[in-house]
Amino acid sequence: MFEGKTEAEAREEMRSLAEEYYLTFHQKKEYQEGDRISYASRVYDAQEMKNLVDSALEFWLTSGRYTDQFEQKLAEYIGVRHCALVNSGSSANLLAFMALTSPLLGERRVQRGDEVITVAAGFPTTVTPFLQYGAVPVFVDLTIPQYNIDASRLEDALSEKTKAVMIAHTLGNPFDLKAVREFCDRHKLWLVEDNCDALGSEYCLDGVWKRTGSIGDIGTSSFYPPHHMTMGEGGAVYTDNPLLHKIIRSMRDWGRDCMCASGQDNLCGHRFDRQYGELPLGYDHKYVYSHFGYNLKATDLQAAVGCAQLEKLPEFTKRRRENFARLKEQLSMLEGKLILPEAQKDANPSWFGFLITCREGVDKNQAVSYLEGHGVQTRMLFSGNLIKQPCFDELRKAKAGYRVIGDLENTDRIMERSFWVGVYPGMTDAMIDYMAKMLKEALRG
Repeated sequence: MFEGKTEAEAREEMRSLAEEYYLTFHQKKEYQEGDRISYASRVYDAQEMKNLVDSALEFWLTSGRYTDQFEQKLAEYIGVRHCALVNSGSSANLLAFMALTSPLLGERRVQRGDEVITVAAGFPTTVTPFLQYGAVPVFVDLTIPQYNIDASRLEDALSEKTKAVMIAHTLGNPFDLKAVREFCDRHKLWLVEDNCDALGSEYCLDGVWKRTGSIGDIGTSSFYPPHHMTMGEGGAVYTDNPLLHKIIRSMRDWGRDCMCASGQDNLCGHRFDRQYGELPLGYDHKYVYSHFGYNLKATDLQAAVGCAQLEKLPEFTKRRRENFARLKEQLSMLEGKLILPEAQKDANPSWFGFLITCREGVDKNQAVSYLEGHGVQTRMLFSGNLIKQPCFDELRKAKAGYRVIGDLENTDRIMERSFWVGVYPGMTDAMIDYMAKMLKEALRG
């Protein structure tokens, strides 16, 4: 098949075959009313498959040129200097938090017993790293209908042990970044933006529009298939702080002190002539470990897909906003029965989903059952109230390991009365219209 061809010619032929394969077997059929509507789905074309084949033919497999390209492009998109690709959004959150525990941060490092302000209504892996390390989450209630942290309670949550704030932008809707950033600056606290559900969202801070993930000290993303873009599995940690980036890279790559890329040797020129800790003078720097780290790297195969997805991200964001606006307009007549979501002040969300809260007298379970029974997939706001999940049983019974500010009234209300449907960019106007129609039918009478 490749006789007489150069490697470049053979590779291009394989890429062309991948495109033909996509056109033959992967193009989606046009939506017909009654087809199941998922809350989220991958949106891709032949370019992702061509990139994937191109990377596979190199057979480098671990981090390589596509990883370098992706990290550079994502950092530019977010508006920061540094980005580290990892294997999942949960790993990104783990890495972001653990970076704050580094001895290199001196008095500002988070130590066991220190407190981190967060919320209970969200995805558990925003909070899990604190608990596993031995830090103490301090839970603050949310506002409705923005579904983000109630910034007016931040001072109530503060103690002499507080070292950081780590919270997510709920379903793409940025939290009050101005208030939270000012609070963190005033008390010299770290701010970590869990940006996993908000890639592409924007916030106007002091008259300047910035992308979420760039305003905190560290931002995180997830590239699991339902998210704003995908590489199957994958995530990223990004920052404008060179020291934090150094720590993040070290902890991602086994905790090593060396910054050489995979397959690279002696970038610093001092591989065998320095003293580290109590190791022998000249001990190979490639095997010096300055942190207790992990292996959280992604593969170049994933990054290859991500590079193609990143090119589509602006259009994905545009479509999410259009779908959200169309659905909200059609549901406006139901505001007597439903609380519809609202964007945070000074924010332009890239919506991950359309979150609805049923008013008193409306049976949420009945509405959800009707939608699911008529082909519309629904989701809860993840853990609802994390403190009431089985994983918290031991801590809850012991009344130890966390603090709660107030009674989390809105958090419980969201757990009991809220659900959401999708607005992902693969949704057509017909799909949005059908979802609105089914919601109206579900609430009829």
